Order: sequence, then C-alpha cells, then structure tokens
Amino acid sequence: MNLFWVFHAKRLKSLSIIVLTAFMAAVFLYVERTQLPVFSTPEGPQAFYRAEIEQKEVALTFNISWGEQRVSPILEILEEEGVKEATFFVSASWAERYPDLVKQIIEKGHMLGSHGYQYKNYTSWEDEKVTKDIQTSQRVLTDLAGKSPHLLRPPNGDFDKRILNIADEQGLSIIHWSIDSKDYTNPGVETIVSNVLDETTAGDILLFHASDSVKQTHEALPIVIKELKDKGFQFISVDQMMENAKTSSEEIK
Repeated sequence: MNLFWVFHAKRLKSLSIIVLTAFMAAVFLYVERTQLPVFSTPEGPQAFYRAEIEQKEVALTFNISWGEQRVSPILEILEEEGVKEATFFVSASWAERYPDLVKQIIEKGHMLGSHGYQYKNYTSWEDEKVTKDIQTSQRVLTDLAGKSPHLLRPPNGDFDKRILNIADEQGLSIIHWSIDSKDYTNPGVETIVSNVLDETTAGDILLFHASDSVKQTHEALPIVIKELKDKGFQFISVDQMMENAKTSSEEIK
C-alpha cells in the first residue's frame, strides 16, 4: 500500500518552524515559476483537500470528462444562486471537443483546473507517460483559456506520492476533496443533498460532476447551495482557501 502526504490547512496563527519553512519554499517556487506556488514542505509536495478554518466557507468543485448537456444548466444554477467562484476540473480531451463550454465557464467567472488529458488513472502509468499527459493537458487548456491552469485533479482522483512529485515538477498543485456528493452514482436527489449537508463543515471542498453521466446534480445543486447559505456558509474559490491557509500535514495509508 502506497503512503502519501495529504495537505490540509489552518488560518495563519502561531506559525511553527515547519510552517515557516513551507512558506519560504512556496515563495521560492513562486519566484522561480512566476505562477501560483506548489505547496512543498520538508515532507515533500502536498495535496490540498480541505482547510481547517473557523469561518463558514466552502469551495464548490466540478469534474468534467465527457458530454455537453449538463454544463450549461449547472452554470445557470450557479449564476442564479450567486456562486461566482466554483472550480471546474476539465479533461483536456473534452475541452478540445467543447471549446464553447470552456469559454462559458471562464466567462461566468469560474476557475479552470486540469483533469488530465486522456482520463486514465495516473498511478498505473510510468512517470514519462504521466508527465506527457499533464503537459498535453496544460497546452490544450492554455490555448483555450488564455492562461495555464495551476491546479490539477488527477483523473478519478487517483494519485500517490509519485504523482504528487510529478505534479510538483510541472508546477501544479493537486486538489482533492473532503466531501463527495456521489452524484455520479445517480442515487436520487435527496441522497445527493444528504451526502453533502450531513457532513459539510467550514473549510470543506465539495465534489460534484458536470458530465452527462450525472442526471440529478442539476436538481440537487440548488437545494445544497440554499441550505448551506441558510446555515451561514459562504462559497469561495479553492485559490482563496489556499492563499489564506497555513500548512500542516498528516500521513494517509
């Protein structure tokens, strides 16, 4: 069983030596790469999956790998509910087929992240093949969006320490999630809503999908957003969570 380190975050208070070291490493990477820093620490690069914060803030994320029917309705819901900074992790092969939908995502003010190119599990590939897939995705999404994504969610959320290091070398931060709506199983609107609302706390990253395979997300999403707002939650971008966070780490088997 592979061991890898998952990044998680707290507000900037009582900085430890380890945190300071991580911060300096991030600053160094920023200067070297002239883009958002990868979260590197003495233990190696980290994957971000939630923030330990007191403020009631959460981040909405969506994975897209195929189809064209679900994206626009979801974008309309987000606009109607006033959510302006969701993050869409898109497969670059999908983006090539639907450049107009990529444009819609960006025009609505949302962030574009990489979901790889071929949509195959990276942990089953050799380093060179993973690197090539990431680089191909970066080229495609940069051409379509006008700027290079700095966030990566590997296909199927499948990664280990080796993939973390490869992403680090490419200047990308891996983004996982802490709350899975399981909308891809189409379990029913009530179940999707319950999967999110029963578990969500401040700092969580919520996982939804916008591929054609999800047939109930557009019905569950407005309920989730309204209920979370009623509980006092605000929606912020993944970037905002990362920028306002300090680093700590825990080992996951």
